[in-house]
Amino acid sequence: MIKTETGTWLPAWVPKSTTTLSFLLMFCSIVQSATGGYDGSMLNGLNILPVYTDYFALTPPTVGLNTASVFIGSTVGTLVSGIMTDRLGRRPAIFWSSVIMLVGIVIQTAAQNIAMFVIGRIVLGIGSAIAGVASGVYLNETFPQKWRTWGAAMSNNFYYVGALIAAGVTLGTQRWPSTWAWRLPALIQGVFSLLCIAILPFIPESPRWLVHQGHYESARVAVAQTNSDGDLSHPVALAVYKEILDTLEWEKKEGRTMSPKEIIKTPTARKRLLIGMSAGPFSCVAGNIIASYYLGAELTTAGISDPTDQLKANVVLNVWCLACCLAGTQLAASWGRKPTALLSEILLIICLFVIGGLSKIYADDPDNASSSLVYGDVAVMFMFQGFYSVAWTPLLYLYPPEVFSYSIRANGVAFSQLALNLLACLLVFIMPIGLNNIGWKMYMINGSWDIIIAVLIAVFWVETKGKTLEEIDALFEGEKHSSVPDVEQVRMGQVTLDVGAIEQQLQGDTEIVKLK
Repeated sequence: MIKTETGTWLPAWVPKSTTTLSFLLMFCSIVQSATGGYDGSMLNGLNILPVYTDYFALTPPTVGLNTASVFIGSTVGTLVSGIMTDRLGRRPAIFWSSVIMLVGIVIQTAAQNIAMFVIGRIVLGIGSAIAGVASGVYLNETFPQKWRTWGAAMSNNFYYVGALIAAGVTLGTQRWPSTWAWRLPALIQGVFSLLCIAILPFIPESPRWLVHQGHYESARVAVAQTNSDGDLSHPVALAVYKEILDTLEWEKKEGRTMSPKEIIKTPTARKRLLIGMSAGPFSCVAGNIIASYYLGAELTTAGISDPTDQLKANVVLNVWCLACCLAGTQLAASWGRKPTALLSEILLIICLFVIGGLSKIYADDPDNASSSLVYGDVAVMFMFQGFYSVAWTPLLYLYPPEVFSYSIRANGVAFSQLALNLLACLLVFIMPIGLNNIGWKMYMINGSWDIIIAVLIAVFWVETKGKTLEEIDALFEGEKHSSVPDVEQVRMGQVTLDVGAIEQQLQGDTEIVKLK
C-alpha cells in the first residue's frame, strides 16, 4: 500500500497492482446498483408476503406509494448529486451517500406504519441517487482505459447480485410469523453501503477531478496507479495524463465552468445532454418496471399465484438476468454501445407484444387455460427481462459519463438520473393500478413506446467504443484537444510515444498552469 494524496479530507492508501486496484474500484462503486437491485427484488418479495401486506394493510395505491417512495427520494437526490460530486470530490460524495443510505435503511427497518416506511425509503432514495451519479462518474474517470467498459458496466451489473441476494433472503424468511419476515431483508440492505465505506480508503481520487482542482502531481500518480502499476513513465500512463491535462486546460480557456447551467450553454453541450441523458429515461420506459417491482402481479396475470412459486421465480429471474447483463457487457466492449442498445430494444419489442397476446388469451378464459399457455407466458416474461439486461443494465452508467465532457459530466449524469427517477415515480405508482385495470394492454403500450426508443437510438446515438473520455470530445467538438496519439494506439504498440519529449512538455505545461 502507498499513501496517496487525494486533495480531500478522505485519505487513501492505494495498492501497487493496477489489477488489484481495479477490483477495489469496482467493488466500491457497486453500492448504488447492488442496493437498487436488492431493493427491487426485496419489494418484489415483500409484496408477495402476507405478513408484510397485512401489517401495513396495503391496497394497490399504497403498494405503489411504498414502492415509488424510493424514487421520490432519488429525484430529490439527483438535484444535488452533480454539485456534491464536483465540489466535494468523487470519493467523499460516495462516502456521504453511503451514510445517507444507511440512515434510510435503519428508518425503513424500524417502520411502525406506512408513513415511517415511506420516509425511510425517501432517505434511502436520496443517498442512492447521489451514489449513482458519483460512482458512475468516478469509475469512468478513474478506471484504466483497457478495462473501462467492464469496470463501469459491472458497477451496474451488480444490480442483479443485490437482487439475487434479496430474492434468497425473502424466500428464506417468507414463513416467519413475525414482522422480522420483512424487517430482516430490509436491514440486510445496508451491507453494501458498509462494504463501500470500508473500501474507500484504499482507492485514489479521480485524476480528472484532481487536475481540475490543481493537484497535478497527485493526478499523475493516480493515473499511473490505475494504468501502469504506479510507473509514472509508462507510455500509456503518460498518454492518458497528457490527454487529461490538455483537454481540461482547453475547457478552462473556453470558459467552461462547473455550473449546472453549463449543460445547456452551447449547442454542443445541448447535443451531448440530449444524447447522454437519454439512457436514463429510455431504460425506465423500456418496460422492466413491471417485473422489477411487480413480479407477483405479473405472474398472477400469467396464472402463477402461489407466493412460494412466485418467490422461487424471483430467484431464477435474477440468475438469468445476471448472465444476460454479463453477455451484454461483452457485446458493448467488442461490438459497441449503439448496436447493443438497438439489439436489446428490438428483442424487447417482440417480447412485449408476445407477452401481451398470451396474457390476453389467458385473461379471456383463465379457467380453461392450458399449462403450456401459462408457462409459455412466463418464459417470454423471463426472456424480456434478460433482453433488457443485455443493454440497459451495463449501459446505464457506462454511456452517459462517456458522452459528457468533464465540465458537464457530473451534472449531465445527474440530469439523466433525474429524468429516469421522475418517470419511475410515475410508472412505479401507476403500474399496479394499470395491471389491475387493463391487464395485458399494459404490455402493448410498452411495446409501442419501445419502437419509438429504437428509432431515436438508431438516428441520434454516437458510438464511443475504444476511446478515452478526452478522445470522445472529437466526436462532438470536431477535434481532439491534445497532441498525443490515441491511448489505444499507444497501448497496442501501433504508435511509439516519445517519453522524453512528453516529460518535457508536461513539465512546461505544469509550470505554465501554476503561473496562471
